[in-house]
Amino acid sequence: MASLTNGWKLFSAAALTAAMLFTAVPAKAEAIPDGGTFTVTWAQNPVSLNPGLSSGISSGIPGAQLFASPLQYDDQWNPHPYLAEKWEMAPDGLSLTLHLVKGAKFHDGTPITSEDVAFSIMAIKANHPFKAMYAPVSGVDTPDPYTAVIRLSKPHPAILLCMSPVLCPIMPKHVYGTDPNIRQNPANKAPIGSGPFKFVEWKPGDYIMLEKNKDFFIKGKPHVDRVIIKIIPDMNNRVMAVERGEVDAMPFFDSLREVKRLSGDKNLVVTNKGYAGIGSLDWVAFNTGKKPFDDVRVRQAAAYAIDRNFFAKVIMMGLVTPSATPITPFSPFYTKDVNMYDVNLEKAKKLLDEAGYPVKADGTRFTVTVDYAPGSPTTKMMAEYLKPQLAKVGIDAKIRISPDFGTWAERVSNYNFDITTDNVFNWGDPVIGVHRTYSSANIVKGVPFSNTQQYRNPKVDAIMEQAASEVDNEKRAKLYKEFQQIVMNDVPIYFMTTTAYHTIYNKRVGNVPASIWGFLAPYMDVYLKK
Repeated sequence: MASLTNGWKLFSAAALTAAMLFTAVPAKAEAIPDGGTFTVTWAQNPVSLNPGLSSGISSGIPGAQLFASPLQYDDQWNPHPYLAEKWEMAPDGLSLTLHLVKGAKFHDGTPITSEDVAFSIMAIKANHPFKAMYAPVSGVDTPDPYTAVIRLSKPHPAILLCMSPVLCPIMPKHVYGTDPNIRQNPANKAPIGSGPFKFVEWKPGDYIMLEKNKDFFIKGKPHVDRVIIKIIPDMNNRVMAVERGEVDAMPFFDSLREVKRLSGDKNLVVTNKGYAGIGSLDWVAFNTGKKPFDDVRVRQAAAYAIDRNFFAKVIMMGLVTPSATPITPFSPFYTKDVNMYDVNLEKAKKLLDEAGYPVKADGTRFTVTVDYAPGSPTTKMMAEYLKPQLAKVGIDAKIRISPDFGTWAERVSNYNFDITTDNVFNWGDPVIGVHRTYSSANIVKGVPFSNTQQYRNPKVDAIMEQAASEVDNEKRAKLYKEFQQIVMNDVPIYFMTTTAYHTIYNKRVGNVPASIWGFLAPYMDVYLKK
């Protein structure tokens, strides 16, 4: 709790107006051996390897290795230099100046300049599904090759956090700037970045292979020769791979029964560190753009039929925290003063009657499909839990299985769903990870992790806009309290629990990523013990 609270201190007016100069994040004092292949396993095949144009773990894990960013963060929410050796915020909060390191190059040998920074930030603003993240950015000035001045139309309390690797990959302008449709650029599947590792090969559904960038601008790093991201959709196969030593690390793992069991393996380490910045929540999302969930009474009825406390205590074995709003309960902006939708089956039935969905002869009112994001045991368990719960109030829920992540993402982002279970990240600050889900301006067909629920409320839009530029945390908290109250009355999403993410890794791995971004940060300090 303390470290997360410190994260929001980072966004205070005092922190933003001070000039900052840090040394790079230090590795451990012990001797660091070089060489070897660091293998990570993940469940889902990415759509793109460029996290500047898409969101999520699948793009973030390889993207943070391939692309460098202006800043990086430690485990206490402190920013450190990366491509920017120093930076300062203007006293009025309307500009952030980045001073770039000299000598940094892209993987093709082209020097990195402020023009690349300017291009990347504006490209991310135009294409990333997190529309609020760079909404206040009006432009980027480049007075010289090593200075980039980010101009803001209003103060932006989250702007420093937006400079993180997974949120601000610096792309080569000479590669991406020539393509008017940047999303279709072939470089998204074979990126040229400036990170600690270079792209070698991507075999979809199997692996992504990266090799050491020998010209990396931070001397002496990275330590391993290769990084292989092994795509293993089946959870049991991932577990066997890490047990057998075929893979070195399994991050974003949320099967608590296996977490308990693997904690007893003498060759493995189990930790929940490295997820503070992500702030992940598990949810049940309704498609408000089509019947029956276009009616708020139906959404409220479904919410009254679900029991998040039972799910957290029994199904998740009490190892997660119930969560009732879009903001993680570990955030200073979280409030319990909302409609919690404590289980009330009679109230749910009454709401469905009022909405014009009476019980039919077969005991049901209507039938809906329930999708779940594949690769996570929790999303599947939520979907399976919903079926008998919703049946208690006459909603016939049919579970629909997606063969892979891409199929699920295409269905949900094109609004071809009724209910879906998934998890969502707060990404450190509500401006970055929360607004995107509720902004009416972010209903973008075909874009996963946007406002795929098609939720619209002008008052919510106005509150989010005000909170996005408010640097006083007490005033922001009041705004976000009202935001949570309105959203949970409209209930486009029913929140279940915090996500039970853990990392399982082999004891031979040193300097396992454990910053606030964990495995969504560069692996430049990782080494393999001899």
